[in-house]
Amino acid sequence: MLARRMSSKHTTLVLASASPRRRELLAILGLPFEVLASEVDESLPSGEAPECSVARLAVAKAEAGAERRPDALVLGADTLVVLDGFVFGKPRDAAQARSMLRGLSGRTHRVWTGIAVAGAGTPTLERVVGAEVTFRAISDQEIEAYVATGEPLDKAGAYAIQGQGSAFVTELGGELSTVVGLPMSATIELLRERGVLGT
Repeated sequence: MLARRMSSKHTTLVLASASPRRRELLAILGLPFEVLASEVDESLPSGEAPECSVARLAVAKAEAGAERRPDALVLGADTLVVLDGFVFGKPRDAAQARSMLRGLSGRTHRVWTGIAVAGAGTPTLERVVGAEVTFRAISDQEIEAYVATGEPLDKAGAYAIQGQGSAFVTELGGELSTVVGLPMSATIELLRERGVLGT
């Protein structure tokens, strides 16, 4: 069990994400925390590298949360799926989800997750973690059935590796939690640097 404590400067830990998956992962650490939904513009400038995008957005979410909650240490995160240089964010609709899944079928893609910790009066810390995921070939019938469940519609890359989307995965290189959206090793590292977790 990890030793748990909060610094005297920031009395509350806040997760700047409405993602149930990130809430579940952060809860594993046993720390009390609050949730503050992000209101950051997540549009991606043309030509920005995906690992830079996730870092920028994670910092923006954490710092925006810290402005709203100056008493808190705020954790922000952002995840993107990349295939052949093309970024797959959350699909706009079911048709785009189908298109993304057809693109990922039988291929290996990269997942980038950026995390950041911000607090009033302290420097923002950030990390970017990558993982590789290989999909088996997926039939059109499987894609239709999966999209019909609704699970892909709010996920980067149009799949949830911790949900029914796991049936498509044949190989994972890296941490599962990175693909889910909150790389645990890097999160623990940042929280320890900020004095939230003991060693």
